[in-house]
Amino acid sequence: MIHKALLDHNRQVPRYTSYPTAPHFGPDVTADVFKGWLTALPDDASLSLYVHIPYCRQICWYCGCFTKATRKYAPVEGFVASLLEEIKLAGGELSGGQVVKHIHFGGGSPSMLKPDDFSTIMKVIRESYTVHPDAEIAIELDPREVTEAKVSAYAIGGVTRASLGVQDFHLEVQQAIGRRQPFHMVYDAVRFLRDYGINDINMDLLYGLPGQTLKMIEENVDFAVALNPSRIALFGYAHVPWMKKHMQLIDETALPDGAERLKQFDHASARLAQRGYQAVGLDHFVRHTDPMAEALASKKLRRNFQGYTTDASDALIGFGPSAISALPQGYAQNTLVAKDYAEAVAAGRHPVIKGKRVSREDMLRRKVIETLMCYFEIDLDSFCEAHDLPIGYFDDAMPELTSLAFEGLIRLLGRRIVIDQNARQAVRLAAAAFDTYLQPAAHRHAQVA
Repeated sequence: MIHKALLDHNRQVPRYTSYPTAPHFGPDVTADVFKGWLTALPDDASLSLYVHIPYCRQICWYCGCFTKATRKYAPVEGFVASLLEEIKLAGGELSGGQVVKHIHFGGGSPSMLKPDDFSTIMKVIRESYTVHPDAEIAIELDPREVTEAKVSAYAIGGVTRASLGVQDFHLEVQQAIGRRQPFHMVYDAVRFLRDYGINDINMDLLYGLPGQTLKMIEENVDFAVALNPSRIALFGYAHVPWMKKHMQLIDETALPDGAERLKQFDHASARLAQRGYQAVGLDHFVRHTDPMAEALASKKLRRNFQGYTTDASDALIGFGPSAISALPQGYAQNTLVAKDYAEAVAAGRHPVIKGKRVSREDMLRRKVIETLMCYFEIDLDSFCEAHDLPIGYFDDAMPELTSLAFEGLIRLLGRRIVIDQNARQAVRLAAAAFDTYLQPAAHRHAQVA
């Protein structure tokens, strides 16, 4: 019954890794505006840094990331030179008292970087910012590119967590998505990481891929658990060929329908629970000893552009093409054009091309949405009291929430919202009820199920 209600409500809504969401960014946030935001950061602010590596050796057909394929290293080498200048440029705008508590390398494929280039990037970061001795330094890795030399550089550079893009362990599914990756490659990557003391390991699995069956989904969980990662992320493949042309290479007739996707998620979730993993948020499953489980219990879980996180920093600064920064005043996104990025940095300008100033109203709704996305419930009356708002401040959301409650996807206890744990995907629908920017069919997002 719940599955049917979800499918009936299967409109496209944001994933809410930010609010307002990226489609609402505009050109009024310029490089000079961003510079002013950086210089205004308090001396005691905590920082998070995101480094986007926009290159891969080849584009996997399922990929929704901003990246380019290159077999040659020269474009990567040129990018690294610009990246180092951007890192220095932003650091030079700060007072120097701010402390970096999180660093995340994403992409693309950060594992494209040669060991010496990774080491140089970390060296320049440490020269340009004060990095906390216990900072979490995380890197996303393609198991096919992990070598002992690279892992040695990660360990020396202070990496504490690695996230391996696994997706699926079955050859026939791998062939259907253009990514050949035998189990032994993942095994070897895990062994190298642990041999060098990087023991916090995440694995990403995808459901909704062409040719996947429920049995395969369960086997994916079992193969992953056999390697004992501390976190497993279970993402639904978003087929958006109108946005990502390479997705046209995927046989749409082999994709599971919405009902099957929901069954796959449920089967994987149940299997993960059986194997001792605790559900966190919409798509994460963690060991009970993981810091994310502690953050959930202590109500310190957060959600940002990297998804669910324990990162509670005051500001996030993004580097590289397409990277987004999140500061107290709003969001700023770098240009996606490699040539424009390099030229801006060479001229001593921040490569920001658009963004969004956030109002107090935006901040309030962002907090409501983040609370829902992290904890699957919120008491609006208590929230209003805590923020000195009149009771009923968010009553504009009640008609949509009432409709969701009528369909059994959420429970409404007065103004207290509780998401049914058997329909966790409904949390995005509940969050959308608070989104004053969202207009039907105005923007195309990933499907709910």
